Amino acid sequence: MAIITATATLFACSAAIIPEGPPQPAVASRVPVNPPQRIPDYNPRNKPSPALVKIIHDLGRNFDGHVGIAVQRVDADWVVDYNGTSLFPQQSVSKLWVAMTVLDAVDRGKLSLNSPTVVQKQDLTLFHQPLAAMVNRDGYKTTLSDLFTRAMQQSDNTANDKLLRTVGGPDAIRAFLGKNFIANIRFGPGERLLQSTTAGLDWNPNYSLGRNFYTARANLPRSVRERALDKYLANPPDGAAPVAIVGALAKLKRGDLLSPSSTQLLLSTMERARTGPQRIKGGVPHGWTYAHKTGTGQDLAPRSTGYNDIGIMTAPDGTSYAVAVMIGSTTVPIPKRWELMQAVSRAVAANHDRN
Repeated sequence: MAIITATATLFACSAAIIPEGPPQPAVASRVPVNPPQRIPDYNPRNKPSPALVKIIHDLGRNFDGHVGIAVQRVDADWVVDYNGTSLFPQQSVSKLWVAMTVLDAVDRGKLSLNSPTVVQKQDLTLFHQPLAAMVNRDGYKTTLSDLFTRAMQQSDNTANDKLLRTVGGPDAIRAFLGKNFIANIRFGPGERLLQSTTAGLDWNPNYSLGRNFYTARANLPRSVRERALDKYLANPPDGAAPVAIVGALAKLKRGDLLSPSSTQLLLSTMERARTGPQRIKGGVPHGWTYAHKTGTGQDLAPRSTGYNDIGIMTAPDGTSYAVAVMIGSTTVPIPKRWELMQAVSRAVAANHDRN
């Protein structure tokens, strides 16, 4: 045993002083390695960016409320959406279809935007109607062009309802949508009936004056208001699917709905809209343009309804995207809703590809 131990010790000492030789080549592994798969060519006209798809889905899934989102590249066939085929209350987004129907009548020689008109006190509606301050004993004398601009840029309810009656009422709007194969977009009965029914009231002309509507609504039992609001949200008469809206916007931008002059007039008017600067528009990068229409429904604390923004984002290279964010119902504060909408427009811009 002593001999073995001594020998081992001698061997260990000898190994310690043997100078290190040159590094030996590594023995090649016999384990087969699969070659990396080739990433297929990405063409944004054929399909959306996978990153955009994930972001839109994540935004919709993580938002505390019932929301629908849709994005369509105008020169492509794809749409990215979250809850995109469900019907959401449009509220003032529906003014867009009134404007299109009016311009379609202009294109067909049935109307002229230069035609004079008079807005009387009996024409007043409710909620946002700056025009009401201009209506005196003799009415407010103006033109259809003025009403068109007020409806689309200020979302004036009286201006819009006057245009609606001039063009033929709700049936005329539905006929325009039908003849242009725009499905899954409803048009309601007009601002007066829509808002009074949503609140649980029967329309009364006195509601258009001062704070009368707010007073009548406040005097209703809360249970009545809740039932009416729940009924509206469950089956909104002005409901529209976000996917249908971006499809219609894409048609508008491509010139498939109106004449070139009417298309340009509508889009340029929407670009100058004063409503919703912190909604989708708040996330549109410098150098891009955004033509849009907002919508805002009634609140019954802590719930807000019909908080929307839809429009067309156009990149500096001319590529356009139709975008719709529709919040059917939520209890989160307005800044959180802005964050969602701005995140959508930022995602569109960040994943824009010029190919």
